[in-house]
Amino acid sequence: MADTITIKVPDIGDFDAVEVIEILVKPGDQINIDDPLLTLESDKATMDVPTDQAGTISQVLVAVGDKVHEGSEIVVLETTAGSSEDIAPAAVEKTPPASEDKLEAIVEEEVEEEVEETVVHSPPPTLPPPVERSGTASTHASPSVRRFARELGAELQEIRGSGSKGRITREDVKHFIKHRMQSPGCKQDGFSLPAMADQDFSKFGDIEYSTLPRIKKISGPHLHRAWLGIPHVTHHDEADITELEAFRQRMKGEVLERGARLTSLAFILKALVYSLKAFPQFNSSLTADGEQLVLKKYFHIGIAVDTPGGLMVPVIRDVDQKGIIELAVEMGEISKKARDGKLSPAQLQGGSFTISSLGGIGGTAFTPIVNAPEVAILGVTRAAMKPVWDGSEFQPRLMLPLDLSYDHRVIDGAQAARFVVHLADVLGDIRRLLL
Repeated sequence: MADTITIKVPDIGDFDAVEVIEILVKPGDQINIDDPLLTLESDKATMDVPTDQAGTISQVLVAVGDKVHEGSEIVVLETTAGSSEDIAPAAVEKTPPASEDKLEAIVEEEVEEEVEETVVHSPPPTLPPPVERSGTASTHASPSVRRFARELGAELQEIRGSGSKGRITREDVKHFIKHRMQSPGCKQDGFSLPAMADQDFSKFGDIEYSTLPRIKKISGPHLHRAWLGIPHVTHHDEADITELEAFRQRMKGEVLERGARLTSLAFILKALVYSLKAFPQFNSSLTADGEQLVLKKYFHIGIAVDTPGGLMVPVIRDVDQKGIIELAVEMGEISKKARDGKLSPAQLQGGSFTISSLGGIGGTAFTPIVNAPEVAILGVTRAAMKPVWDGSEFQPRLMLPLDLSYDHRVIDGAQAARFVVHLADVLGDIRRLLL
């Protein structure tokens, strides 16, 4: 005899409403424990919602575009007798059930849109200028186009569709934004930002289109705003980590036996917090009116992680309260979750400072973009042996490049230089962490 249970959204952090962007199951599907049911998208990341029960999907209670949060009912599942109770109490009003026909129509429309975007290589047609529509007028657009329009801040009701039956395409949205950006009076922070003109690259040779990974679609607008809205300056220096590396080499085998990989980044985290305590303005955010600094008493450090889908920045909380080995273990766990796409939205929130490390890849310097609303970010590249003059002769020393980008509204050049010198001194002699 089968039991019927309702699967609900688990803890997804401090989010009031997260959009459903993809339904991964339909009535009649057989699922196993940990199989994904649907995909959610916040302003920082996407995540799959898995099931902790095996059985047959009886009903799907949400549709693409619905907003859900912890406790929202998402599917009805038929399980074998003896299954556990529902996952969590309902937290929000239940969204209307979506029929199988509706879901199939949404998926079909999504696929049709992606085929158009991937296969068509000819230049987009010249469209008439966008026209104002009534705010109550209906619009016909696929979920991917609606998502694209939201990311660009375009109102679909104001866009004239060029597709079949007036359907709005991505090219229609691009044309609308281009028209608005080039219209008189379009200003961003006091200066004009004309849209980049579309080009037909196929006239120069063979081309193909590749869809931008979803993570980059999410992070791109944030990085663009940060780059345009923050007066960036980058300070470059080096730290002598010869002794630190010798100690790390002695300890890495012992730490490996405890299930962790001891990297120099764990030491950099501890040294960074030591310097942030000495220079608290680097662990702050500027208020929206630009009148005050919010000085943070916590030390939650974001670690930029390279994943197959793009860059993600999970946050390690309370770094000041954890030892180097504990940090090494946590970094390994959170990096694996990031690469596997298993991070929860809560693990991407609350950072007070960010580190972007390219040490495992290479390079000698770069200019990281400040992760707003933070006011600074530390870039690290690969350490290299260099001859360093000790006053009487050159000595081989392992030098670590440090790149500090900062918001010049909050931090001036002298402060940045002192901060990096302080950090380099701590990395040069980690016994300072005991003081």
